[in-house]
Amino acid sequence: MELAREQIDYCMECGVCTGSCPVSRVLPAFSPRQMIKRVLMDRDETVLEGRELWACLACARCSSRCPARIDFPEFIREYRETARKRGNLPQESHHGALQAIMSLQTRNLSQHRTDWAKEIGRFKTAGDIFFFVGCAPYFDTALKYGPISLEMAGSVLRLLNRMGIEPVVSDDERCCGHDALLSGDRETFHKLAAINLEVIAGAGAKTVLFSCPEGYVTFKTEIPKYFGKLPFEVIHVSQFLARELPGSGLSFRSAENGSGAITYQDPCSLGRKAGIYDPPRDLINMVPGVKFEEMARNRENSVCCGTSAWMECSECSKEMQVERLLEAAGAGASTLITACPKCAIHLSCAEQNTDITLKIKDLYSFLLDRVE
Repeated sequence: MELAREQIDYCMECGVCTGSCPVSRVLPAFSPRQMIKRVLMDRDETVLEGRELWACLACARCSSRCPARIDFPEFIREYRETARKRGNLPQESHHGALQAIMSLQTRNLSQHRTDWAKEIGRFKTAGDIFFFVGCAPYFDTALKYGPISLEMAGSVLRLLNRMGIEPVVSDDERCCGHDALLSGDRETFHKLAAINLEVIAGAGAKTVLFSCPEGYVTFKTEIPKYFGKLPFEVIHVSQFLARELPGSGLSFRSAENGSGAITYQDPCSLGRKAGIYDPPRDLINMVPGVKFEEMARNRENSVCCGTSAWMECSECSKEMQVERLLEAAGAGASTLITACPKCAIHLSCAEQNTDITLKIKDLYSFLLDRVE
């Protein structure tokens, strides 16, 4: 990543990135600005050989505020790619199970990714609308925090069916490659992307829906960098539902009296990286009687759920997660809703070891529960 002289001058006189970084608040020695400074001083080796390279969450809180417009997540991604080649590797969470699954999906294999969908809804193998499920079937197999991811995917399918839509759901789909790219494994990312583009083209899809924010931004911004303009529309499910539900004929039951207030966790990829803030809130407020309360840090100021790309889950991560749960409870909420399976998984995991009693729900299950 090349920096212009103006960017360098701004950077050397600033510190907004470090002051904004949620990791720096917990680990004072971690500083995005100091990492940039060392590179500018031709001390790349100290960055490439250090562990702090893997501590960054790539949540974009720093770059969204940077007056020099430095894309720090991209800076981190590029240096991770070089560090990986030199043997400096991340500490993989869950014994590397998710990374192994991701790698296996680059091969010629037979999957049963749609078994869950056969039990709960209607879908096609070809058609205009493709529902990119992502790694939800594997998350719920590899992790033991309840059926969070497939519940989200199932709720999306049921909602689409209630609207008269039978999307394509494919056994041949692969991981989107987000985690591989973020962790410096561009080769795996490229293989996964190529397979997915072939699968989508084979289905004849004109629109691809994503319930996972990371899958959405990967197709929206990253894959076109390597493969060119995509021949289909990329849209997040929250955008699609906010646009289509009002004219669908569906209506919602009023929220139960005494059910308490609801707050919303902005996923980093959906919020700061994609700029999608209103559609999830619009959907929540479609339910009559909902008492919606914002957390103190929301929208572009929202805080990451604390873990990225299934790596470097640490005491730092847990401290950030518990702090976020307390912030939700402090807003008067009894239910925390998010539109990201990873946010739901990480916050649910952290809550198990606290006395906090928030209900953590995904956006689509929340809506489905209240459809008339």
